[in-house]
Amino acid sequence: MKYIDLHVHSNVSDGTLTPSEVVNLAVKSQLAAIALTDHDTLAGIQQAQAAALSETEAGNPIQVIPGTELSVFYRKRDIHILGLFVDGNNTILYQALENARLKRDERNEKMTANLRSAGIDITVDKLRQEEGEAVLTRAHFAKFMVKYGYCKSMQDAFTRYLNDDSPYYVPREYLSPAEAIDLIHTAGGLSVAAHPLLYKYTLEEVEQMVSYLSDRGLDGIEAIYSTNTGFDEGRMIHLANKYNLVITGGSDFHGANKPDISLGSGRGNLKIPYSILEKLEDRLKSRN
Repeated sequence: MKYIDLHVHSNVSDGTLTPSEVVNLAVKSQLAAIALTDHDTLAGIQQAQAAALSETEAGNPIQVIPGTELSVFYRKRDIHILGLFVDGNNTILYQALENARLKRDERNEKMTANLRSAGIDITVDKLRQEEGEAVLTRAHFAKFMVKYGYCKSMQDAFTRYLNDDSPYYVPREYLSPAEAIDLIHTAGGLSVAAHPLLYKYTLEEVEQMVSYLSDRGLDGIEAIYSTNTGFDEGRMIHLANKYNLVITGGSDFHGANKPDISLGSGRGNLKIPYSILEKLEDRLKSRN
């Protein structure tokens, strides 16, 4: 049985391994394929695919699916749409991601100013010195505050300073779900509702979300996920069948930023069969 992982982050966004290191780890983890899905960027895809080609030529076959994870606004909440099999050279998607980066930069300037008012010596320039050209997220803020002794842990940083209800938090400008799905389709990809049970909705609200997204062209649901328990996976597969969606699976690997989640195996028991990738490819062919 071959296994895959279709939700993976590198240090191009808020992971800690380079795209090449992620691919090398995937080979060591005996995975047949991964999807690199960094937040609002495709910047790591070329490096990851080059590393995959090198590993494959060395006798360690590994496939890298080009992807991204887009943040969208739904019912006063930030939810995520994965784009899988997207064309990294698509100018429309590239420009949309660039616009999202600029808006994120504006928001980061405002948030660092708020945190300085709380006595935290943080600026975007200082974050850049730590993180290079990575897409800066709240995880980078938290990491900085832990490193320099302002917080005991990343969870402490989120609880005190970075949660949505914190006085220091600055909301982002988001794409609408329809805009994100259309962008992914324009770039030749499949759109997938990421970790639908992670948003603290009731099961009824999760179905309402899936129905809403399905009406706007959603292709799939991330039914297999690191934090699933009990009947979670079965419930998501039921929704996928009800709304004619394919299922995907991913660990949401972030390296040391989520130390309890391992590539390919999540919290230890995650298994995503290669057959899921084959069904995704079939869906992509039928839609295109």
